[in-house]
Amino acid sequence: MSLESVREFLRRHAPDLEPVEKPGSTATVAEAAAAHGVQPAQIAKTLSLWLNDAVVLLVLGGDARIDNRKYKQQFGAKAKMLDADEVLRWTGHPVGGVCPFGLAHELPVYADVSLRRFDIVLPAAGSTRSAVRIAPERLAGLVRAQWVDVAQLPQAAA
Repeated sequence: MSLESVREFLRRHAPDLEPVEKPGSTATVAEAAAAHGVQPAQIAKTLSLWLNDAVVLLVLGGDARIDNRKYKQQFGAKAKMLDADEVLRWTGHPVGGVCPFGLAHELPVYADVSLRRFDIVLPAAGSTRSAVRIAPERLAGLVRAQWVDVAQLPQAAA
């Protein structure tokens, strides 16, 4: 159902895009990067977070982590992840397949500037074996994401 909701979203909003399905799991950044032949940083991971009493999605580069200081400065609250059951209930997608397309509920989406390092990124497509190849600006436009700078890249962490 989840992959199908992404397909339906893409049929309506971006008919030129089609999810790419792989035979094995692409649920982790490392698995997805290997399966799709890209750098781990190009995997656009989607985090489901509580922002006070609301759920928001944050899409960031596969090698990026939330920078707690930047996040709190941007949102005025500490980042708190949803648990797996909450993720499924709010997004309609399983952990490892979460993306900002074809959601069960309309949710605010934020795209981190870490995605802008690449011409093409690969967010999941609603299942633990699928992804979509898409330009970061197009991804943000399709889901009306607001650009933010809340991530820390590996080289910045050292």
